[in-house]
Amino acid sequence: MKEFKVDTLQVKVYADRAAMGEAAAIAVIDKITELFTTQAYVNIIFAAAPSQNEFLAALVKSSLDWTRVRAFHMDEYIGLREEAPQRFGNFLQEKIFGKLPFAGIHFLNGNTTAAEQECNRYTTLLKEYPVDIVCMGIGENGHIAFNDPPVADFKDGYLVKVVELDQPCRQQQVNDGCFATIDDVPNNAITLTIPALMAARYIYCMVPGPTKAQAVFNTLNKEIVEQYPSTVLRRHDNAILYLDEFSSDMLY
Repeated sequence: MKEFKVDTLQVKVYADRAAMGEAAAIAVIDKITELFTTQAYVNIIFAAAPSQNEFLAALVKSSLDWTRVRAFHMDEYIGLREEAPQRFGNFLQEKIFGKLPFAGIHFLNGNTTAAEQECNRYTTLLKEYPVDIVCMGIGENGHIAFNDPPVADFKDGYLVKVVELDQPCRQQQVNDGCFATIDDVPNNAITLTIPALMAARYIYCMVPGPTKAQAVFNTLNKEIVEQYPSTVLRRHDNAILYLDEFSSDMLY
């Protein structure tokens, strides 16, 4: 494992994505256990993406008292049918939410006919249950959650908002094997904003795979601007970026 820091962002590089996912899960479990000593519940936001598979699988094996954890997710497509496997809520239900006895699971409803009201509802939840931990990834275009470069705002006045997905973001969903063609990918989504994610006390960001190498390079080397949304992680005091040999390939 290689380890270094860029600004305040810790970076850890592992030999493969399995080792990366296991290490990130251990770190998150240790942090939850630490927080349990001073608070009754821990509030966590989870990302839904293939990049999180190894991490989530390792979490599920933990003997942690999950009845003291409240779970949230960070974004959701608008307009997919309820049973669609591509829906992020369904992904997380399969990978983790349905396997552990959480104190509460708070889903974003992408099928609501009143998206703005849904944003307001989820905003109220985030204020009621301030976020302790965010478990996330980075998109091929540098997005965090669905804050693509055209809509990313480091000083966003909203915690949750409706966004239009840009072309590279939608293409990534095809590259990941989630959709057959880009025409199948929804154009809009509900997302937690960058300030909502950055408000977490701790951030764990898992980014494996060769298709993320450019985004990782940009995250660590570009100016901290909305054109490269993930660069904002270098401003967080307690964020760790987990990489594998492929996603870190352009760093050496």
